[in-house]
Amino acid sequence: MSKEKVTTKEKKKKVKKSLFIRSLDTIESIGNRMPHPATLFAFFVLLIMIISEIVVKSGITAVHPGTGETIHGVSLLSGDGLRWLYTHATDNFVKFPPLGVVLVVMIGIGVAEGTGLISALLRQLVLGAPKRLITAAVVTAGILSHLASSAGYVLLIPLGAMIFVALKRHPMAGIAAAFCGVSGGFGANFLIGSIDPILAGLTESAAQIIRPEMTINPAVNFFFMLASAIMIVIVGTFVTEKIVEPRLGKYEGTSESFDQLTSIERKGLRFAGLSMLVTFAIFLSISVPVDGLLRNGGSFLASPFMKGLITFLFVFFLVPGTVYGITIGTIRSDKEMVKHMTNSMKGLAGYIVLVFFAAQFVYCFKHSNLGVLLAIKGAELLQSVGFTGIGLIVAFVILSAFINLFMGSASAKWAIMAPIFVPMFMLLGWHPGITQAAFRIGDSVTNIITPMMSYFALIVAFAQKYDEKYGIGTIIATMLPYTVVLSIVWIILISIWMAIGLPTGPGAPIHM
Repeated sequence: MSKEKVTTKEKKKKVKKSLFIRSLDTIESIGNRMPHPATLFAFFVLLIMIISEIVVKSGITAVHPGTGETIHGVSLLSGDGLRWLYTHATDNFVKFPPLGVVLVVMIGIGVAEGTGLISALLRQLVLGAPKRLITAAVVTAGILSHLASSAGYVLLIPLGAMIFVALKRHPMAGIAAAFCGVSGGFGANFLIGSIDPILAGLTESAAQIIRPEMTINPAVNFFFMLASAIMIVIVGTFVTEKIVEPRLGKYEGTSESFDQLTSIERKGLRFAGLSMLVTFAIFLSISVPVDGLLRNGGSFLASPFMKGLITFLFVFFLVPGTVYGITIGTIRSDKEMVKHMTNSMKGLAGYIVLVFFAAQFVYCFKHSNLGVLLAIKGAELLQSVGFTGIGLIVAFVILSAFINLFMGSASAKWAIMAPIFVPMFMLLGWHPGITQAAFRIGDSVTNIITPMMSYFALIVAFAQKYDEKYGIGTIIATMLPYTVVLSIVWIILISIWMAIGLPTGPGAPIHM
């Protein structure tokens, strides 16, 4: 009798699991049945044009809480709107942030990859690292990549796929694990990153509406960020290994060789490693001292070094790649080095076309003011609901996550939301630190499922390297379990944090 009960329970579990997996498969199927992502973004542009005209005709406006300015919708179907589209199409494409970042870094990576350096490093990693820790290591590296601004998207996500393939695991699982750490964990870190001073500055301005003398330091969320980072490593590893990989199944493509490195390859790695250390030391010497060439006084996070971090990454890959190639003989002339750079560009043709249409979509949405109107109206709605305490913070997390689906920039969203919610929550007794922490949760969990995220098109391009059938539907279906689980666990974490009354950072108690 007991065996029958156990069997029935097991069957129910299997049914529940199969229903969940089937729902993800349905999402992927519907998403991938849609037109090519480039065509889809072009369609979205047309949709924005129509909606913007409706918003303008309806007379919908909102008052910006920070500036007091009345925000109007901007029609892209009007004469001015059509002229803007015509004259800005090239600028939208060329100035789209991910484009330049990818192209510059890929020149350096092209040398490192073409000479065989990356392959040798991966083989060394796969042969030497404990296999059970690889997933956690990829997620952790993704979180740490926040220190390097956008570098994680360009470097770590494709590297995650390569590592998983080398281990005969599915590359999409590697992309997903890295994407979870880089973008899904955007509100967490083990150290202070470049976004922290920006958000803290906006929080301080909002807090001074109530208390003019109040200051907010960049580490205001550090304690909560640290706990969140540990949580994301655990959740990201669990979701990857227990939900995402079983659904993806066995990878049928080719895998990297597990052959031991030859003596000349080991020599090349030693010299490449030495050149990497020398390069790093040189940059440190001109970036860390206050009077350094790339420090130029002021804060390190606002230094020329940090602003030009992509140039550093280009050099950081170019130098060891060149040294390795010369050592093992894959570079015998400058022509061969340029050939490696050129070959890396060939693989980006599809991405470049996709970016053209993605850029038009993102900038049209921004120019129409639809994102700003949505953020302000959503904030006003939440303000009128009348929640208090933990329920209010949870509702704020959900609102932030929803707005993040339509408005990618964290600083732009917070510039709108902080002047509303920071003073409001302060009057209810909550320190601005907890409000900012709640915003960062919502700003993170939907990053990985929204095409509005600037690097989403790049993730699609990385996936299509392994299967050209992969599209927007594949990415959303693969990443949705992370969004769901992270949202639940993160909300539980901040609820417990508030219930206990732990400070979110130095000098940032929960209650005022």
